[in-house]
Amino acid sequence: MSGFLSDWASFSDNQIQWKNVADWLIIGGLVFAGFALLWALIDLFRSSLDRGRRIIAFGLLLAAFILGIVDELVHAKDAWASMPDALSISAVVAVLAVAATALEFSTPAAGGG
Repeated sequence: MSGFLSDWASFSDNQIQWKNVADWLIIGGLVFAGFALLWALIDLFRSSLDRGRRIIAFGLLLAAFILGIVDELVHAKDAWASMPDALSISAVVAVLAVAATALEFSTPAAGGG
C-alpha cells in the first residue's frame, strides 16, 4: 500500500525521489510478504478447518508477491519510463494484499452458518 502511495506521489508531483522511496518500500514489502507466504503455506497443512478460505488467501498473497516482483522490475527502469505502468501495478498489488489480509483475518461464522 505504501509503495502505491509513493508511486502516486511520484506520478502527481514528478519528483524522482518518490520513485526511489517506492523502490525501497516494495523491496521491504516483498521481504515481509515472503515470510507471510511461508506462514500461509505452513498454515494450509496445519489445520483442515476452512481450508478453502485459506487456499484463496494463499493464492491472493502469491499473486501479490509475483506481481510485486514484476513491479520492482518495472521500477528498475528510468523514472519517466516506468511511471504509468508502475502506478497501475502497484495499485493491483495493494488491492491483492489487502484482500488476502482481509480474507485471512476474517473469522468464519460460529456454528457453520
